[in-house]
Amino acid sequence: MDETMTSGRHFLQIPGPTNVPERVRLAMDRSVPDHRGWEMPELTSELVRGLRQVFKTTSGRIALYPGSGTAAWEASIVNTLEPGDRVLAFSIGHFSHLYAECGRRLGMAVDEVELPWTRGVPPELVEAHLSVDRAHRYRAVLVVHNETSTGATSDVGAIRAAMDAAGHPALLLVDSVSGVASMDFRFDEWGVDVALTGAQKGLMLPPGMGILCLGPRALERSRHVTTPRYFLDWGPLLEQMETGYFPYTPATLHLLGLREALRMLLEEGLEAVFARHARLAGAVRGAVEAWGLEILCQCPAERSNTLTAVVVPPEVDADHVLRFAQTRLNLSLGTGLGRLRKRVFRIGHLGALNELEVLATLAGVELALHLSGVPLDLGSGVAAAQRLLAETLRTRAGATTPC
Repeated sequence: MDETMTSGRHFLQIPGPTNVPERVRLAMDRSVPDHRGWEMPELTSELVRGLRQVFKTTSGRIALYPGSGTAAWEASIVNTLEPGDRVLAFSIGHFSHLYAECGRRLGMAVDEVELPWTRGVPPELVEAHLSVDRAHRYRAVLVVHNETSTGATSDVGAIRAAMDAAGHPALLLVDSVSGVASMDFRFDEWGVDVALTGAQKGLMLPPGMGILCLGPRALERSRHVTTPRYFLDWGPLLEQMETGYFPYTPATLHLLGLREALRMLLEEGLEAVFARHARLAGAVRGAVEAWGLEILCQCPAERSNTLTAVVVPPEVDADHVLRFAQTRLNLSLGTGLGRLRKRVFRIGHLGALNELEVLATLAGVELALHLSGVPLDLGSGVAAAQRLLAETLRTRAGATTPC
């Protein structure tokens, strides 16, 4: 008998792609516009303005590619570096390792510093590596802001301060695929040269768009780089986007969805969006602690507000928990990636999400863990999350104890 759950809503609680809100779906559910037509300049202009607000930049240039965060990785590298250029990268998880590997495959000499997959990048380590590079051989530093495989964040502002303390001119290239639009990102204040993200995370779109924010130093470097590139060359793209059009056929329906997503984020208010993610993340972490399980990211201050990686007991296969959740409960959770496979699962809590959805997700995770042999008291995690949410909601509403 097929025991796969088919009725009811599918709970997509992986760390991206995230759920697409109805408003965004409806914005995309229309006839395909003429990508050379009259409505494109106004659309492109609104997207650039909205994305600049999300990245918190006044002058950063926005580049949009049909693709993914991986395409954005490649664009960040081929437009700023020459084959053979030395690059400093820090492996704190699966995706930071792959970002370094992307540079390596493109011919860069990448020095990849291996770190435990339980923390962010220590700023003092960045300063130590750059301080001894007196010849300034490193042309760029690659950093992942929010490591999607581990749920650990890196303090990008502190990393920029460390680079400045070392007096090093390397570019700072930052992957914030699962951070931007869900967690605070300050492109100008943090002195970032290139930041990149994907549409399928905090921006609440289906997969299919890579987004970059480019600072003046990166733009100046790109004018002199001779690395072969064509589609990912952001020079012609930026020139065309100034007119409201694109040098290729853009993913027009994605652009319409992105406009609606940005409107939703700005209507809620970015600070409110960040506070909502922090509130929901706190509830998830409270539940995990009530279950007696370990959160992979060891430093509380570095724990992500968009996902939580949960370590299962040694005798439990995390993939078994995932299969049970998917087939019996119609709940999709993130698998462990790379060396974390079978050891952890990941709960996504980003994008279009509220308190009730998080509580339902935690109830499903709790049941899947219990039936997979993980010893816990049913209801303990949900109750812990409810208490935390009740406290924050009461504080927000200015509520008092009823008579």
